[in-house]
Amino acid sequence: MTVNPTRITPAPVARALHGGWTLRVAGGPAPDEIVAGGPVQATVPGCVHTDLLTTGLIPDPYLDDNEALLAWIGLVDWTYETSFEWEPDAHERHDLVFDGLDTVATVRLNGRVVLEAANQHRSFRVDVREALVEGANTLEVAFRSPIRYANAQSLELGARPRPYPLPYEAIRKSASNFGWDWGIATYTSGIWRPVRLESWSTARIAEARFVAVPVGDGGRLEVAVEIERADATGVPLSIAAEIAGHRVELALDEGADTAHLAVEVAKALRWWPVGHGEQPLYEASVSLLAGDTAGADDASAGDDSAGDASARDDGDATVLDSVHRRVGFRTVRWDVAPDEAGTPFTLVVNERPVFVKGVNWIPDDALPVRVDRARYERRLRQAVAANLNLVRVWGGGIYESEDFYELCDELGLLTWQDFLFACAAYPEEEPLRGEIEAEAREQIARLSSHASLVLLTGNNENLWGHEDWGWKQVLDGRTWGAYYYHDLFPALVAELAPHVPYSPGSPFSPVQPDGATPHPNAEPHGTMHLWEQWNRQDYLTYRDHRPRFVAEFGWQGPPAWSTLVRSVSDDPLSPESPGMIVHQKAAEGNAKLTNGLLPHYRVPADMETWHWAMQLNQANAVRVALEHFRSWAPHTMGAVVWQLNDCWPVTSWAAIDGDERLKPLWHALKLAFAPRIVTVQPRGDGLAVVLSNDTDAVWAGELVVVRRSFDGAELATRTVRFEVPARGTVTASVDPELAAAGDTAAEFIVATATATATAGAGGGEVGERGFWFFAEPRDSRLPAAELSFDTEAADGGTLVRVTAATLVRDLSLLVDKADPDASTEDGLVTLLPGETAAFLVRHTQPIDTAALTSARVMRTANELVAR
Repeated sequence: MTVNPTRITPAPVARALHGGWTLRVAGGPAPDEIVAGGPVQATVPGCVHTDLLTTGLIPDPYLDDNEALLAWIGLVDWTYETSFEWEPDAHERHDLVFDGLDTVATVRLNGRVVLEAANQHRSFRVDVREALVEGANTLEVAFRSPIRYANAQSLELGARPRPYPLPYEAIRKSASNFGWDWGIATYTSGIWRPVRLESWSTARIAEARFVAVPVGDGGRLEVAVEIERADATGVPLSIAAEIAGHRVELALDEGADTAHLAVEVAKALRWWPVGHGEQPLYEASVSLLAGDTAGADDASAGDDSAGDASARDDGDATVLDSVHRRVGFRTVRWDVAPDEAGTPFTLVVNERPVFVKGVNWIPDDALPVRVDRARYERRLRQAVAANLNLVRVWGGGIYESEDFYELCDELGLLTWQDFLFACAAYPEEEPLRGEIEAEAREQIARLSSHASLVLLTGNNENLWGHEDWGWKQVLDGRTWGAYYYHDLFPALVAELAPHVPYSPGSPFSPVQPDGATPHPNAEPHGTMHLWEQWNRQDYLTYRDHRPRFVAEFGWQGPPAWSTLVRSVSDDPLSPESPGMIVHQKAAEGNAKLTNGLLPHYRVPADMETWHWAMQLNQANAVRVALEHFRSWAPHTMGAVVWQLNDCWPVTSWAAIDGDERLKPLWHALKLAFAPRIVTVQPRGDGLAVVLSNDTDAVWAGELVVVRRSFDGAELATRTVRFEVPARGTVTASVDPELAAAGDTAAEFIVATATATATAGAGGGEVGERGFWFFAEPRDSRLPAAELSFDTEAADGGTLVRVTAATLVRDLSLLVDKADPDASTEDGLVTLLPGETAAFLVRHTQPIDTAALTSARVMRTANELVAR
């Protein structure tokens, strides 16, 4: 670019304001020692809790009953303050920009109020040129108590139904921050995302929305730009968009503040979900130019003749602003065309139906400022390793940072993003109404360029709640959020991101062709949540349901043993000891754990065995459900487990606990969502073997179905050829002779599918197999496990080989008991007599191999069966 220095506009400057902050109590019931101590050093971005922890003024809220000891924090008004030097420059505008304020804040610059904010879920930009002074400037952010503000707003707007005491629906703040049935109540306040002073002139890009559309062997980048002007001098402006060496430029009409450009790319690879292909991403940018250019292309142009952007001459133009994104070329839609069974909810990416293997995501820390890109990457890679392909960001948490969505793009993890409304009736009046629209506009524009984003959803369970949970009588005609879900959000998505699918809620049943509106949680239609099993029924009753898509279901289990004993110091430690109850947030949670265990195992007497039994039962419950749902594909085309992660150490539905350790549930997800699985399922009065093939290759070979006694003896057998198409499911009935046990307490079926060396079938693969036990373990004669061990050093840790002399069910290594930092991605292995399984235990420090093979670490279902 060549620039005429006499006409140059000064380059925009963004100055981070993250240094020199202090934090002090401004009002409320803070302990005397904290008030008397005066201001403390504060970290920005950060929150009150992290600053008080760093300075040693409070104990860790995640330990024992410190949550109750620290509840006062949410009742206190807190003030942050810093100063910075500023000198006038040639810029016309100086904007103070907060990417996130949590939550109710008054911002003063040199004593002048420049901003009143009350929304954690959006950013704020304010022109402060009239408030700045030459030299030292004082910046103050005064936060009101979120609890007192929410209570006051609830009085003003009217109380509405919700499942928890505090009125989280009256404030635009993470709902679970007030506590949930898995979450600690932290009531945070703070400058939780970056803050900066942006100085600029002439104009800037206020918003840029990128859409990558496949076209033939190539694609088209569509960019919509909104512009903010600092003056009305009529400086000529143009917009340039670039991708993959192609560039288009558009001259703006005088006074225009919007622009649309399209750049054609002759060759572009498709972006695919993980397990379906690669995830190529392309660097794209849009620039705002001032002054004369070498000539602007028509916005619809952009073929190969555009040439290399780096070689282009922009004449005397100055780059005023630019926005960069990485985009992926793919199409996405959800098939909801009614069929003879109801209404499907089938994800279609690049015109290929995708069986969704999903998990629900909550904030990964109840103090979310502590979650950085590295932590996001650890968690999301754990999701990929568990054979997952979708993460649903639940509506009671937060809109995650760009790091989260960028990593999902890179890893091929599809994202389903709820708007942040959960399990409550929400007022539609001001000031919430305007805040919600501003928040939704910003988040739709921010997220819509991500290749991983496949669904925006209006809320979590609010449509269902309004229908079934007694809300209508309590509301007595007051608003409850319907306007947001049915009017505002779909209109904003249509305006800002029409390429992104939208659903009014989860669960949700689409309107039928005849205009009928099914129940929101109707099994034959759309998405369904299944919670009766955990709350009231045995998990085997999952098999009574054939939903089209399961968006939520789950089962509780305690965290890893090391996580548990780090966070709870009860002596003695028991399922009902005080710290355990603090770290069990579900209503009647322990009673439901017990009731859910008893149909399968008796309740163990000692704590460590209780811990293992509840972890195993959680894993088995979810695995039974997932294998059942998957066996009905394509009638059922997805299951989203509640939940992947925890935000603190707690007994919960998570597969990965609050200290980032894998629970047996994680292994159940990995097994049930494997690319190819064999399961034995009830079908009518008999049994069937179901082979599920979620790969691009035909799976063909030999299926051997054997009924055996627990001592390994073969009682009946059948061998058949099988062929499962790519992304297909095949069901084969089990012969009555095989399906009828002579001794239900001591017999089982094992079905093994071994691929043959046919084209594309992956010859030489280890056979996949599934089991069917005629009796639950507690009603069986499952013998004591007889195991022998062999260990050897391996790359990254230790390889542990375990050989069974007896039938062994659900062999797992609770390796954190040997080394709190150790992990293994192998677990829940069933072995026939004489078989060997290998477990790679990863650890960085030397480990006691005798501990790895001890009875505390080496756990099976066998020891849970009374003899």
